[in-house]
Amino acid sequence: MQKIIAQIAQELSVKPQQVKAAVELLDGGATVPFIARYRKEATDGLDDIQLRELEQRLGYLRELEDRRAAVLKSIAEQGKLTPELQAAIEAAPTKQELEDLYLPYKPKRRTKGMIARENGIEPLADLLFADPSLVPADEAKGFVKPEKGEDGSDFTTVAAVLDGVRDILSERWAEDAGLVQTLREWLWQEGLLQSRKVEGKDENQPDNAKFRDYFDYEEPIARVPSHRALAVFRGRALEILDARLVLPEAELPAGTRPGSVPSLAEGRIARQLGWSHQGRPADDLLRKCVAWTWRVKLSLSTERDLLTRLRDEAEKVAIKVFADNLRDLLLAAPAGPKAVMGLDPGIRTGVKVAVVDQTGKLLDTATVYPHEPRRDWEGSIATLGALCLKHGVQLIAIGNGTASRETDKLAADLLKRLADRGLTPQKVVVSEAGASVYSASEYASQEMPDVDVSLRGAASIARRLQDPLAELVKIDPKSIGVGQYQHDVNQGELARSLETVVEDCVNAVGVDLNTASAPLLARVSGLSNSVAKAVVRWREANGQFRSRKDLLKVTGLGAKTFEQSAGFLRIRGGDNPLDMTGVHPETYPVVEQIMHKTGKPVAELMGRSDLLKGVKPELLANEQFGVITVKDILAELEKPGRDPRPDFQVARFNEGVEDIADLKEGMILEGTVSNVAQFGAFVDLGVHQDGLVHVSQLSNKFVNDAREVVKTGDIVKVRVVEVDVARKRIALSMKLDAGAARGERREGGGAGAGSGAAGANRFQPAGRGQAQRGGRNDPAPAGALASAFAKLQGIKR
Repeated sequence: MQKIIAQIAQELSVKPQQVKAAVELLDGGATVPFIARYRKEATDGLDDIQLRELEQRLGYLRELEDRRAAVLKSIAEQGKLTPELQAAIEAAPTKQELEDLYLPYKPKRRTKGMIARENGIEPLADLLFADPSLVPADEAKGFVKPEKGEDGSDFTTVAAVLDGVRDILSERWAEDAGLVQTLREWLWQEGLLQSRKVEGKDENQPDNAKFRDYFDYEEPIARVPSHRALAVFRGRALEILDARLVLPEAELPAGTRPGSVPSLAEGRIARQLGWSHQGRPADDLLRKCVAWTWRVKLSLSTERDLLTRLRDEAEKVAIKVFADNLRDLLLAAPAGPKAVMGLDPGIRTGVKVAVVDQTGKLLDTATVYPHEPRRDWEGSIATLGALCLKHGVQLIAIGNGTASRETDKLAADLLKRLADRGLTPQKVVVSEAGASVYSASEYASQEMPDVDVSLRGAASIARRLQDPLAELVKIDPKSIGVGQYQHDVNQGELARSLETVVEDCVNAVGVDLNTASAPLLARVSGLSNSVAKAVVRWREANGQFRSRKDLLKVTGLGAKTFEQSAGFLRIRGGDNPLDMTGVHPETYPVVEQIMHKTGKPVAELMGRSDLLKGVKPELLANEQFGVITVKDILAELEKPGRDPRPDFQVARFNEGVEDIADLKEGMILEGTVSNVAQFGAFVDLGVHQDGLVHVSQLSNKFVNDAREVVKTGDIVKVRVVEVDVARKRIALSMKLDAGAARGERREGGGAGAGSGAAGANRFQPAGRGQAQRGGRNDPAPAGALASAFAKLQGIKR
């Protein structure tokens, strides 16, 4: 553990004591949110981001140490563990390098090299490599066997013996960890990822056409962005693309026979071995051994290793993008306790309607048919108007799915007529991602047992406007759909990452103990699903919680769970005003000291910065609660129960813009950021098709990652750069100035999408080849937007 602690401390650039304290707390059952918020003294202020990384690395390094112990035991049992090998194994920093060292000793099927060694050929192999001036055929005569072995091995000729030399040396070199690692890293830096259309595939067939930008594509493997790598891997899995690692090769003189000149990879191997061809008698044989090592033993395995590395790194980026977008969505501004009408748009099946009160309780439902085939516009207006008047609707939430724009127009007409009656609700288009999953879930059937599945979706759309976090936690995070290629990445790792995001968001905001659902409570630090359900049952049986201490009356909720969860649970209007704040019950004695110092009761202290600023934290600190904790308590009292989420605001769609065909170049529109990736941001304009702002069009300054400028849920103004109705592509820019507009056409303007070696088309900047060699803000690098737009064509699903 000391070794692990030291390594993590170095990686995080913190002190070993901080890591040691965090590890002890995690091992003791404490959660990351609890440690980050209430154990700052112990960890000397490690934040939740550092703690999450620490937790992840701790798991990896512990697995590495377990594997290291198993490898050492296995080699020792074989009697082959030397001090040098043990030192190398103990120093291996990654699982890959550990496995490289273990490879020669790993139990495996009998190989040709093993058989040659069993027949005594190894001394000859060592002799010829040590002294290439010897004549191989002459030296091999002494190793020829008079007859075949009982196992069928045949070393009865000089040629067979020399083949055995080749097998022994090539296997030995292919299992040399240093050689393999050096070769692998060189190929990672110099190799190209290449993809081609599979022979015979129709490029115009819709499913195949999605991958058109990868029909003739190559790019340095170390620089392939996540989204392009995952697109290529998906195309390969669907047998639409052939993908391979292309190795760097020197230019050969005209007329050179293939294979007559060593490849660069073979040259690297020879250099690593310290051997070169000098025309000695054994050099031709040794050159064949080197060639065999690469072509037979290492080329395929190295390609597999590097493509696996590319996939792993691409998945990490994709998972992070998903996690970041999910965090933004969960922490989106809540509309708050207002009566909301949710509209789940539909054409033939009608628009589903649900009205919820300020607490999210379902009050009323209906289905209206304003669109084809019934076209009951007036009847729909009448029904919706009656519901608004009856329940005092303040907001109308419109799902952003099929018929969203038409339904938005219906709501606009409704608002005009309600204004004549003195009602002024606002309409808001809301992401309905995951609403159908929630509607059919077991929890939804428990919440609304007598309500049709389709109407439950409308209720969910209404509630997620009131409080996105409280509603979205009822849905599997993967179903919310704000990731790229989410079904292609490691599902276990994706789920783990998204679960931690949900946990961090819920605990950052805090949870109202008397109104929270069981799924929301289950995300609170320390509370399991079963305990969360027990809390709800207690509340239903006994009425509202009056004090945090009442939690200890809940069956299954003990002192440890109370310690972990109490600070994140809020009670409004309870017996103790502190129960509505983020002050942990264990620190209430500190607040009593503050009350004594100021001579004011806690109710008068809360929100009074003028009184609290006179309190010196140093005078209240003690061995149990230090200065950091006291400062946090004072900050919480100054703004009790503060919500870290932004204020609620509404994006307004332009009148007359309802379909992609309505868009014209140069239009300035307002929209909501629906998804963010490194290469750009997708913006919902209310035309059934998200537009893309490429990273080069987000700002007039250099942007490395789109999230530096925008996040999911942001309301932004954009200018339409280019529209391709046939391919359903909308290129946008957040550079609204005229100068950017003039330069866009020449530079590519963020609309680029390479179409192969054929050169530039109107979605690719002229003069840029298919291989991606530009920087992050090169205007629309070939293939970058094509990969991005592929999301809009359905690849993301």
